[in-house]
Amino acid sequence: MLDMLSQVTQTKPRMKPGIIHKLDQEYFKKVGAIEFAVKYDDGKNPVGFKQADIVLIGVSRTSKTPLSMYLAHKAYKVANLPLVPELPLPKEIFEVPPYKLIGLIIDPFKLNSIRTERIKALGFNGSANYTDISRIEEELLYAKSVMRHLHCAVLDVSNKAIEETASRIMEIMERNKQIYGERY
Repeated sequence: MLDMLSQVTQTKPRMKPGIIHKLDQEYFKKVGAIEFAVKYDDGKNPVGFKQADIVLIGVSRTSKTPLSMYLAHKAYKVANLPLVPELPLPKEIFEVPPYKLIGLIIDPFKLNSIRTERIKALGFNGSANYTDISRIEEELLYAKSVMRHLHCAVLDVSNKAIEETASRIMEIMERNKQIYGERY
């Protein structure tokens, strides 16, 4: 087949495997970032916080995981941590520079709607603490106090597409790069 193509095109093959689908450094960086996002999703391993370019924090259903994956496809190493009032914060979160932290908040009624749909999708019915508006407001107050304590940027994800929020996060990271002189 190679000989036939060579005759038709009157061009000699370069004999370099993969030349058409060259895997460059950026590709491997993205793959590494995606693997990182999976490994350090949902606070699974807080050791990753210090290695991350970005650490997203927020209550459940503020799009931490989808944002992590989207940003990973842009070659950012992203870890994320759910904020739950009853769970102590891992000590590693306090070792992350504030310019790498992004807090995610959402309107409590929007969060109630999202969580209610999630509960239904999982096949549960009835009211749960997870969807109780008072509980949601308590979680959001807790999250905001943590974000203040950590001195991180805070973004409201209410009615925002993942791409829109990710774009804003990347703007913040680029601004921080200008200020702090590094890519995280």
